Amino acid sequence: MNNQHLETIRIKLIATFSPLECHLENESALHVGHAGASSGGGHYRLRIVSTAFEGQNRLNRHRLVYDCLAKMMHGEIHALAINALSPSEIKIA
Repeated sequence: MNNQHLETIRIKLIATFSPLECHLENESALHVGHAGASSGGGHYRLRIVSTAFEGQNRLNRHRLVYDCLAKMMHGEIHALAINALSPSEIKIA
């Protein structure tokens, strides 16, 4: 379910942010029966690490991601949980 959308989202994010990490999960199955699920829009969870987020606050980072995916929001995407980080925020083990 929504696997094509998952790949389209991933391609857009990679093209826009050149991320060091881009982990995108389709959580639509967890929301079966939810009003948003009936419209066909998927529920996704994103963890993305990019230099584009350096110096940006959380709100601006989310806006950048929403701007990137604007044409898909409220259509193919019903909900998107975002964890957007800069490389300096990642702990290296």
